[in-house]
Amino acid sequence: MEENFIKIHKWLYPISFLYGIGVTLRNKLFDWGYLRSKSFNVPVICIGNIAVGGTGKTPHTEYLIKLLRHKFQVAVLSRGYKRHTKGYILSTGESDARNIGDEPYQIKSKFSDIRVAVDENRCHGIEQLCKLNNPPVEVVLLDDAFQHRYVKAGLNILLTDYHRLFCDDALLPAGLLRESVHGKNRAQIVIVTKCPPDIKPIDFNIITKRLNLFPYQMLFFSAFRYGNLQPAFPEIAGKTERKLSTLQADEQVLLLTGIASPAPIMQELEKYTSHIDLLAFDDHHNFSQRDIQSIRERFKKLKGEQRLIITTEKDATRLVHHPVMDRELKKYIYILPIEVEILQNQQDIFNQHIIGYVRENTRDGSFSERKAAHKS
Repeated sequence: MEENFIKIHKWLYPISFLYGIGVTLRNKLFDWGYLRSKSFNVPVICIGNIAVGGTGKTPHTEYLIKLLRHKFQVAVLSRGYKRHTKGYILSTGESDARNIGDEPYQIKSKFSDIRVAVDENRCHGIEQLCKLNNPPVEVVLLDDAFQHRYVKAGLNILLTDYHRLFCDDALLPAGLLRESVHGKNRAQIVIVTKCPPDIKPIDFNIITKRLNLFPYQMLFFSAFRYGNLQPAFPEIAGKTERKLSTLQADEQVLLLTGIASPAPIMQELEKYTSHIDLLAFDDHHNFSQRDIQSIRERFKKLKGEQRLIITTEKDATRLVHHPVMDRELKKYIYILPIEVEILQNQQDIFNQHIIGYVRENTRDGSFSERKAAHKS
């Protein structure tokens, strides 16, 4: 297994120690019953992590949506990070990234047939979703709610980045952990995400030992697979999607990101061209008029006839409806979709475990069976 350099600020350990006391006390209050976790009569699957930063929660949530949406009525609930609204909002066709957040908007744009809601109070959000009828919600996917223990999820899926495993990290602010490694014990499933395409069999064994999971916990490994480049403004660009393999070696690319870790995308694009200029903003960055001007200036500096801007699906949600987006610039912006692949030929095992949990815990299992039979 390759060695990954993880930056730990050891001089901040005293603050991390105090932070850890607070987090541990909070978890103990839930464990002892002084703080109450609420269960619901609908299957709830939580997808989260114990570290700040990107571990691939949204692509894994989308994987579950694709797996379940044709068998059950799926709803996704998020807090809607950095949205400009408060309280419970059920997304509609008029929703945008400003009022529900970039990731929920991305999900709703891709899966218009499911319910997507936001609420910083997850219990209240689930209660509101459970009131919906015609048809009723049969499974709720909680995006990034592993620490939201007021909800007692029936199935907790914990993600950890291959390049920064939680067993190698430290508590905030010395490291990136939101809570101690012992928090992993609440998960029924652990997924090591962002694995490299050339990961070796011995690496699986090494990581399995280092994570030190309990027998009741299932461990899976996943990798990102990149789709075809999609024009962000097809009505203006007049172009269709193109395969990454069509990128020319001398093609100039401005990689525009506002995500936690652009490195994996950078590595993918470098397979096709070495002429890549990275313009990286903070995660969930709200692009200002000055930022749009910076994008325009950086793009103009690219040399040659063949040039384009590549961005992520999440960033595109904040760019597509930007009021000052340059019309000329729109012709060159492409979106790079990301999909998740379960490795080690374990996809069927993972899928059946998820489907089995939902089927066994639906409020009316016969409804789903009838619907599935009807579709077939």
